[in-house]
Amino acid sequence: MNVSDLTEAELIDRIRSRLPPAPDWVAVGIGDDAAVVEPARNRQEVLTVDALVEGIHFDRAFTPPAAIGHRALAVNLSDLAAMGAEPRLALVSLALPAALPCTDFDAMIDGLTALAARHSVQVVGGNLTRSPGPLVVDVTVSGAVKRRQALRRAGARAGDAVYVTGSLGAAAAGLQMLRANGATTKATERHGPAASISERCVRRYLYPEPRVRSGMLLSRNRAASACMDLSDGLADAVTQVAAASGVGIRVDEEALPIDPDVRAWFTARGEDPIVAALTGGDDYELLFTAHPKRARRLQSLGATITKIGICTAEPAVTIRYNSDEKPMPRGYSHFA
Repeated sequence: MNVSDLTEAELIDRIRSRLPPAPDWVAVGIGDDAAVVEPARNRQEVLTVDALVEGIHFDRAFTPPAAIGHRALAVNLSDLAAMGAEPRLALVSLALPAALPCTDFDAMIDGLTALAARHSVQVVGGNLTRSPGPLVVDVTVSGAVKRRQALRRAGARAGDAVYVTGSLGAAAAGLQMLRANGATTKATERHGPAASISERCVRRYLYPEPRVRSGMLLSRNRAASACMDLSDGLADAVTQVAAASGVGIRVDEEALPIDPDVRAWFTARGEDPIVAALTGGDDYELLFTAHPKRARRLQSLGATITKIGICTAEPAVTIRYNSDEKPMPRGYSHFA
């Protein structure tokens, strides 16, 4: 059975059946022309939207439906994390090819709602339409942050240290592995210390984990002077934070948290592992800057953090690589 065999109301019921009961602050949820919610008390709203388009952001040949749903919400939650906001609600708009199997539709919704439940995100509405072409998943999320505590790309100052959460490059390697090997969904079932490097990298690409808690703590303890997520790679984020803040940034190649197995993967393919990790994208880690006197506030962020560089008064964005200082490579571009 395909989605074209069901009515819009029946598809909406399949979504609604996977959602928890609405909290008290949702006055009107799914089923009306629009949702009605109570604003978070003494908070500012933080809004973001991202669309995933089949053939551009994912390939259904090797991306399981559950991963499509997970990624569609995760990329938005990563934006909220970069602003220091607590996630609150989501609107989900789906453009569905008529031949999409209902089992794939259900799995996609399961992937999205499972991540939503983990971060207490309430799906309050959206839209369904038929697509004559690719599958499109468009998600809008809203979060809340205290006044004057939203993190921004602007705010870094010369002398601030530059940090990154987690590790770099594994998701980009995972995408290459999927394209090269046609890995099945079984490659994502095992994770943790027992998983192989290919399983870990593939999972990092298919099921990114947004750094929501880390972003919220950076906001609450006023530790970060600037922040941005790494959706399009570290090189892109460093360049944008520097431009927004009116500073330069110098990154130390030796400090970059790149797994040795990830380095080996890129090297075996004849690629420079540093450039590949800097420009590959899909890490969904956080890049942030902090004054040295606030370093003690960076403890217990819920993620490993690594100091990778420093902000400079000179506006150049560079990387110290093989004892030589070079311009930062260009990051991923959606329209290149």
